[in-house]
Amino acid sequence: MVAMKIYGLFDASDVRVEDPGLKKVINLTSKLTLKSHGRIKWDPTKSKVNVVERLANLLQVPGSRGKKHKIITGWMTGKHSKATQIIIDAFKIIEKQTGENPVKVFVKAIENGSPRDEVTSIEYGGSRYPQSVDVSPRRRLNLVLRFFVQGSYDKAFNKKATITEALAKEIILASQNSSESFAINKKNDIEKQADAAR
Repeated sequence: MVAMKIYGLFDASDVRVEDPGLKKVINLTSKLTLKSHGRIKWDPTKSKVNVVERLANLLQVPGSRGKKHKIITGWMTGKHSKATQIIIDAFKIIEKQTGENPVKVFVKAIENGSPRDEVTSIEYGGSRYPQSVDVSPRRRLNLVLRFFVQGSYDKAFNKKATITEALAKEIILASQNSSESFAINKKNDIEKQADAAR
């Protein structure tokens, strides 16, 4: 029996998640078409959605920061097929540049770029204090996927690089733990703030 590949191109059967905290939330179930049509709505069940599909869903609102849309673009019209094509092309670039399985590189980038601690504010005696807290595995994955999209978007908006090239570069840099990666920089900033608030 032939193993199913993601988009019929990328084999995820031999990819292993090394980070014990992220093992349960990174879903690498291979399907020909990664599209759940919004059937999986509740946050606890997001771990049932393939991690590549989650990246595609985030690409559809790339300018979103917090509760505001920082940048709205014409080229991304909310078409899932367009986001899917960007990811397929980016994965092909990753495969060509690294000579490795792009899904494996993507998982390594997730493990490197996901923050372990962050800061929340607690109220005590009428005043607020920053307090360092551990990040849940689900939030770690949510944050790092958002960092990938925002970092690649910043590198592509009004620049020579296309979103496909920028996304591929961001994932490669994060997998190498490079300080040039937006996700790695954000992770380091968050963890420094958390260290200061212990």
